[in-house]
Order: sequence, then structure tokens, then C-alpha cells
Amino acid sequence: MISKLRASLVHLCGSILLALFAVGLVYLLWYPPPMASALGVSGIFLIVLAVDVIVGPILTFIVYKVGKKTLRLDLTVIIALQLSAFCYGLGTIAIARPAWLVFNVDRFDVAQAHELDTRFAVETRPEFRQPPWTGPRWVASRRPSDPKRHNQLVMESAIGGPDLPQRPDLYLPLVDEVGSIKNKAHPLNELAQFNHKIEIDTILAKWPEANAWLPMMAKARPMTVLLNKNSGKIVAVVDLRPWN
Repeated sequence: MISKLRASLVHLCGSILLALFAVGLVYLLWYPPPMASALGVSGIFLIVLAVDVIVGPILTFIVYKVGKKTLRLDLTVIIALQLSAFCYGLGTIAIARPAWLVFNVDRFDVAQAHELDTRFAVETRPEFRQPPWTGPRWVASRRPSDPKRHNQLVMESAIGGPDLPQRPDLYLPLVDEVGSIKNKAHPLNELAQFNHKIEIDTILAKWPEANAWLPMMAKARPMTVLLNKNSGKIVAVVDLRPWN
């Protein structure tokens, strides 16, 4: 029993170290706050961690026996299955990571890596051809001026295809749309329609330079982008409701 517990504890320590690495990778790099909440990634990630931290050491405890002829093979199979499940889950989270935070007419949209339309890579600016791996980046988008391309975009989006935020070929630097961002920005007092005053005051106290906002659309939970309207600068993305 003591040898079982010791082997299981060693396996558990290794699993915890791997889990901590994954937590840092997901929550600090790929899904910086509050992107995990905006995209609802925590559910699947907790399943991945449960498999990594709990199931592996339990199986080690069950099969471990000093002098067992197939012990090395058993442990190899357990670790291989554990790592395979872990890599599959982490890979799924990586593929769906937020790549671009796109200014889209009068709001921002979170464009996830797996949703991006790569058909027009040749027409895409070099800096927007590959979704970043070091956290989402800010960009703007602009509808095509060519009527044929514009109608194609409208028709495809109407039937559930890629819309403006998923089309990197229509991206441009955020600075090019600063004027539109300033014009569309809402005053901070409008947030009181959708959030409690205490919650608003607590968050805004951390960002005193913010004096306006725009909504951000995300798959699981909409967020609010705080702005400085004077400069058009993005201040922060915060967990406040932009609508009911």
C-alpha cells in the first residue's frame, strides 16, 4: 500500500506541474482576462485538467505493484493515454483561441482562430495572414468598396458563413479607424442601464483614463471595451454588460 501511494503521489506531482503550465498558457497567454469568460473556455479546460490531475494518478495507484512483470508497460500506457487526452484537449483550446479583436462598424468582435476565412490570403496584409499565438491583437475591419465583393460578403454572412470580423483580407490597422471609434463611442453613464453602479464604479476606479466605451461581441458572454475618447485609445476590456 505504501509503494502504491508513493507511486501515485509522484504521478500526481508531475500532473500538477503539467496542469500549472497549462493554466499559465491558457489564462495568461492565449485567453488573457477576460477572454476566458467571454468565450466560455473554462468548462472544457477544467475537464482537461481533471483528466490530467486526477485520472492518471488513480490509474497508477490501481495498477502499481512491486515486482509486477508488466508494470513498466502498464505505466507507459497510462502516461501515454493521459498525455494524449491532455494534448487533444489543449489543442482544441488552442485552435479556438481569440486571435483578433476586430472593430466592426460600431462595436468590437472577438474573432477566434478556427473561424477565420483564409480563402483570400493573397489579398490579406502580411501582418494579418497568421493568427497570433501570444494573445489577441486589436485590428479594424472595413467593408469592401467593390459592389460584387460586398454583395458576396452579405450573402455569405446571411446564410451563416464568415462575416466581416472573420475576414482577415478586410482587416486594417486600428489606427486607421480611430475617427470611427471616437464617433461611435458611448458615454460611460450609459453602462448604468445594464450594470449595478457599485460594479461599474469598482471597475472604472482601476481605469481612470477611460471616458467612453463600445460593446464587444463574444461567443459566450459580451464584454465592454473601455476607451479614451479624446485619443481613441483602447484602455481595457472589462466584464461589464454592454446590453441587456
